[in-house]
Amino acid sequence: MTVVPELERIRGVKAAPWAEYYTSGHRTCQGCDSAIGIRYIAKAIGPRSIVTGSTGCMYVANTSYYCTPWVIPWMHTQLGSSGSAALGNAAGIKAQMRKGKIKKEGINIVSICGDGGGADMGLSAISATLTWPDYNCLILMYDNESYANTDVQVSGTTPFGAATTFSPTGGKVVPILHKRWKKNMPGMIAAGHPDCRYVATACTAYPIDLMNKVRKALSIGGPTFINTLNPCPKGWDFDPKFSRELAELACKTGMWALWEMIDGKLTYSPPTAAIARKQAKRLPVRDYLKRQGRFHHFTDKEYDYVQKRIDEVWDSQKWSIPGVLPFYVEPSELGK
Repeated sequence: MTVVPELERIRGVKAAPWAEYYTSGHRTCQGCDSAIGIRYIAKAIGPRSIVTGSTGCMYVANTSYYCTPWVIPWMHTQLGSSGSAALGNAAGIKAQMRKGKIKKEGINIVSICGDGGGADMGLSAISATLTWPDYNCLILMYDNESYANTDVQVSGTTPFGAATTFSPTGGKVVPILHKRWKKNMPGMIAAGHPDCRYVATACTAYPIDLMNKVRKALSIGGPTFINTLNPCPKGWDFDPKFSRELAELACKTGMWALWEMIDGKLTYSPPTAAIARKQAKRLPVRDYLKRQGRFHHFTDKEYDYVQKRIDEVWDSQKWSIPGVLPFYVEPSELGK
């Protein structure tokens, strides 16, 4: 039987843990939102934890020159292996407890990956891991919307029209080189893994929400998944001091939805909850996009197109759950 950690809900900023388990010693870019997010995650999980990190920004930045910011056990795993690392560590810990070689206690297993290593190359391993309910672990994907570790190339989660080193600003004939819409990774996980008890999204603009979701994911039992949005000053081309502000704008414009699904039941988190309940009006996507240099080539045509697609998510019947599942079901099929 798997021993599930007992992690209490954090009730406000003043109640957040003071101890730091991700400290100085990393070499991330100034204003790196992914590093800020990992600091919150480390606070939430505490000392009785094992963290793995697949190749990406947070691997390279955390191991330079024999120096690491991790106070708790951390290991590097191969690109695309975050799911395998989570499952393997959880199975190994469980076996050691069964044999009596270590104390039976709740040990947090957290496997961290970027969008390239998670939504693209690591998708199959993550999917397989989430089908094994006997092992307690959390897979957390930080999404900076590009292969930022290798100088900002397009990934499956790169937004429509964004300029990257693989999709530079086009000319007059072809102004937009990247025309794919962002992959809905958390939606795919929620829709395709009905036995996964916990799937959620988060961002560092709302740190208590992020930390509590991490604790819920580890306390519920079985493999779980969280997807965070992490603005990247280098890849998105903005002043590093605005990292938190951009994360907040992503949520308030409806381009990033905050939610959690527990045993198949969906709950929205603020400020997404207010938008979904029509208690707050979404800000124009232009307010978010124009703050980033990767969209500096946008004209009214491109802004209007993105706004139209986001309006579809929230206002049309194509999306059965805004920001989560893009399906439309006839009311008659639901017995209504």
